[in-house]
Amino acid sequence: MVTHVPAETSGDERGALLAFVEAQRGAIRRSLLGLTEEQAASRPTASALSLSGLLKHVAEGELNWLRMAQQLPNENARTEADWSDSFRLVGAETIPQMLEFWSKVAMETEAFIHQDVDSMDDTFPLPEAPWFPQGERCSMRWLLAHLVEEIGRHAGHADIIREALDGRTAFELVAEEAGYAGRS
Repeated sequence: MVTHVPAETSGDERGALLAFVEAQRGAIRRSLLGLTEEQAASRPTASALSLSGLLKHVAEGELNWLRMAQQLPNENARTEADWSDSFRLVGAETIPQMLEFWSKVAMETEAFIHQDVDSMDDTFPLPEAPWFPQGERCSMRWLLAHLVEEIGRHAGHADIIREALDGRTAFELVAEEAGYAGRS
């Protein structure tokens, strides 16, 4: 989805990367515009993904990467037993709650990058897992590029799911959010 990401000030790598992360967050949030909890939880394609499930997954995913970069334990860590719960709202969870949770994670990510990271070259270790190279470290630059990639991948899923639900495209949702709904 093409949206304009405001140019950073000259040389502001952190600001530029964070702006692109926020643009992808916006795509996920827009995919939920005007939907009920039931519509957002539905799975209108062959995929098991839903819009509310994608929202929860990207919010928890961003928190997980933030905690790895901070080298702190993740208070929302998933296990193999509850991994599938990261792709659906469970119990009393609602879209507004997930949006608020993600907003707090986003603010914490941005504060961490702006206030606690001395250099975008600073690194953090990846945990031991079969999908990570042993002993690998990632830079803060890599972290933000990865968040753009990961959230962007799921924003593409969200575009398809939303269009399958009610025919609304990402362009229409961008226009609605900007106050241009109904204009030709």
